[in-house]
Amino acid sequence: MIADPATLDLADPQTFLDVDLPGLWRRLRAESPVHWNEPRGDNPGFWVVTRHADCVAAYKDNKNFTSERGNVLTTLLQGHDSASGKMLAVSDGEHHRAVRNLMLKSFSPRFLESVAEQVRARTRALLAEVIERGSCDFATDVADHIPINTIGDLMDVPAADRPKLVDWNNRTLSRISSEDSQMDEWLARNEILLYFTELADQRRRNPGDDVLSALANGLVDGRPLPEDEVVFNSYSLILGADESSRMSSIGAILALAEHTGQWRALKDGDVSIASATEEVLRWTTPAMHFGRRAVADVELGGRRIRDGDVVTMWNSSANFDEDVFDDPERFVLGRTPNRHIAFGFGPHFCLGAYLGRAHVSSVLEGLRDLVSEIHVEGPPTRLYSNFVYGYSSLPVRLSPA
Repeated sequence: MIADPATLDLADPQTFLDVDLPGLWRRLRAESPVHWNEPRGDNPGFWVVTRHADCVAAYKDNKNFTSERGNVLTTLLQGHDSASGKMLAVSDGEHHRAVRNLMLKSFSPRFLESVAEQVRARTRALLAEVIERGSCDFATDVADHIPINTIGDLMDVPAADRPKLVDWNNRTLSRISSEDSQMDEWLARNEILLYFTELADQRRRNPGDDVLSALANGLVDGRPLPEDEVVFNSYSLILGADESSRMSSIGAILALAEHTGQWRALKDGDVSIASATEEVLRWTTPAMHFGRRAVADVELGGRRIRDGDVVTMWNSSANFDEDVFDDPERFVLGRTPNRHIAFGFGPHFCLGAYLGRAHVSSVLEGLRDLVSEIHVEGPPTRLYSNFVYGYSSLPVRLSPA
């Protein structure tokens, strides 16, 4: 059903399972592009921004909007984020730029190119294994193993520890179902923080060439980063690099199975892997929203935002905006231009965008070269989340090429 915006609650994860989301976004863009989500229960009200131009304007405006009191609904509605000013995603200004530059030293193009080669090899090996087996759950048998191993290599996380990080990630950013509690999320988050506290301590004593060693031993303004900043930024890297790439890869399989003409275009080489990757990222948009808090009265999309208001930018609507994308509800692998904002925009543009693209590209390349047909063998299981759009399970059979 298409929800009535007056009764809508985008803070409730159940909303995203119950309503016709494309229809909801269409209606909001047309009738109420900067929409006030009324307070519900203990949650205060907040603004819902759905048009591409308004989302981009808010992302770019770090004068009137701040990330330091949270950047997703979960923390914004609580009024604070415990990592405020200490984690790249929830810091602004000079300190944000200095820490970002420190981390970017470990993301040089030459280094990332070699990482992308490893991603391709790992993906092909995983696909070959499940093709030979016949049926598989693409989410748990393939997608779960690609991004975590890439970021694991970048941070030199021991291979034996990576599966439990995937499990903690799942519980931190989204729940498998409504039966999972917020306490599970909190406990999983603490497990990740404790894990990286211990690992960072090891890297201070025995530094390597990895990102974690760069954080643990790097200097900002001539001083080492405090331990909690090292840990929070490690946590952010694992979450950002893992969840989004996995959900895009799973969504790609589903989209290709449902759009056989596009699958054939990919197989026949009628579309490039580069353009197909961008369309998969737009189509899946795993991070449905990011948010800010206004620090001054400001106008956005014709509405007056008050100092202190929570403002959420819905990428999952902006990426289907008719004013920006021709026939946006068609899955078109050769779409160009493709000005999606799946990785956000502005000063907080995703640090791991290159890796995210490498993950999706490797899956599309592997499918093109190794698979003849994609058969979905059962209903996919959607995540219970107001932030991550994706699937925790997707049973498929991949026929060999």
